Amino acid sequence: MNINEFDYYLPQELIAQKPADKRDASRLMVVRRATGQVEHRHFYDILEYLGPGDCLVLNNSKVLPARLFGIKEGTGAKVEFLLIKRIRGDVWETMVRPGKRLKPGDTVLFSPEFRAKIIDYGEDGTRLAEFQYEGIFMERLEELGKMPLPPYIERESSQEDKERYQTVYCREEGSVAAPTAGLHFTKELLARAEEKGVRLAYVTLHVGIGTFRPVKCQRIEDHQMHFEEYEITEESARIINETKAGGGKIISVGTTSTRTLESAAVWENGHFILKAGSGSTGIFIYPGYEFKMIDRLITNFHLPKSTLLMLISALYDREEILKVYEIAVKEQYRFFSYGDAMLIL
Repeated sequence: MNINEFDYYLPQELIAQKPADKRDASRLMVVRRATGQVEHRHFYDILEYLGPGDCLVLNNSKVLPARLFGIKEGTGAKVEFLLIKRIRGDVWETMVRPGKRLKPGDTVLFSPEFRAKIIDYGEDGTRLAEFQYEGIFMERLEELGKMPLPPYIERESSQEDKERYQTVYCREEGSVAAPTAGLHFTKELLARAEEKGVRLAYVTLHVGIGTFRPVKCQRIEDHQMHFEEYEITEESARIINETKAGGGKIISVGTTSTRTLESAAVWENGHFILKAGSGSTGIFIYPGYEFKMIDRLITNFHLPKSTLLMLISALYDREEILKVYEIAVKEQYRFFSYGDAMLIL
């Protein structure tokens, strides 16, 4: 398939620059695959579409305040770091800007108690940096780091983003981007879901920098996904497998939860089940893919020509999804990370 088959027109002003005043006050577009019907609701209406015995699957990865600003020791040149992932101990793979200024042996100062030494080159122009600090690394990072907002949010991150660019159920630190479909949930909404008989299952997939990288191949089948780490507990696997066996619906909250479930599905006794454990996934889901675990999807509105748009086109239909996006533009929905949500039934 050609990359241009996943393009659509999006006015710049519809790209959300800030979150909604209240998490669950975001708008919700409900799309019924069976009929093509589209409904316009608010996210706090989501429970009307969930039933007893269904299961919400949520990614509990926590976003690191991974953007750091410092100066190069010896020259005073300004340097920006974006931590991508921990390699070992205090060594992190890091995107640096401007890259030409930093070579192995160089040191960057972020504060008198927090510095990093470049020890090697990484992949795709990254650097391996070994941090030196006093106290606890994550505490220093919380003090000095900024939230790594996506490049289409054209402002500096604020203190508010440290709360709002996290889900209310985040727990496992490791992402450099939020699993944004989950940003709409409040603790109260999740409690009401459980009261209704909806089960909650948590998985972990640490979102990497590849989520921002565009597809550069004209033929999408040639695209290579970046690998991301995931973990599924025995309890979550049990809840999800019991839901499937009992005829309940698996509602995946976001593309990251979807990719985790589809990566860990195994064929056993004539059907697919979810296998607990940890691993690394580079699964690329695009039209033609047959889903093994999920039945429905809660998601945000995604970038043109993105792998995320390809994933939801695999779940529904590429042409129908593009029609839905035309409706979203016409109805002035807010797009991308801080934007509105879609429920695909």
